[in-house]
Amino acid sequence: MDVELAKPFIKAAVDVLSTMAFIQPKVGKPYVKKNNTAVGDVTGLVGLTGDKQGSVSMSFDKKCAVNIVKNMLGDEIDDIMQDVKDAVGELTNMISGQARAGLAERGLVFEGSTPSVIMGDNHTISHVAKNPIMAIPFSTDHGGFTIEFCFE
Repeated sequence: MDVELAKPFIKAAVDVLSTMAFIQPKVGKPYVKKNNTAVGDVTGLVGLTGDKQGSVSMSFDKKCAVNIVKNMLGDEIDDIMQDVKDAVGELTNMISGQARAGLAERGLVFEGSTPSVIMGDNHTISHVAKNPIMAIPFSTDHGGFTIEFCFE
């Protein structure tokens, strides 16, 4: 797995979260994930087609997701679960879109599907490709999140 491919995802996550939610995430050490259990409580998943098939996911700790939503919406939260679900889908879409632009600069062109959002303790993520899954952990003052991606 080429660690260079992680760079567009890292840049996109930092750019989008600092702009949209006023949060500066700190990136951890990327690693190859060995199972399909989500690292967080709520996950956005985008399928990728184009030069290769694959998928991108973002899994957030509940506390981290709620804090991001509060920052994005200015504390005006009516239905926290629905707002978290919507926000995670939108963030996954924005971050994967910006990362796809970065990957295109490296010669890998992808189209992304509409994000789906999965919530719940110990939920699983089914990545499209059967290749190794690259995971990038991030931390914030209010919990963590992990971006995973996998291409064939």
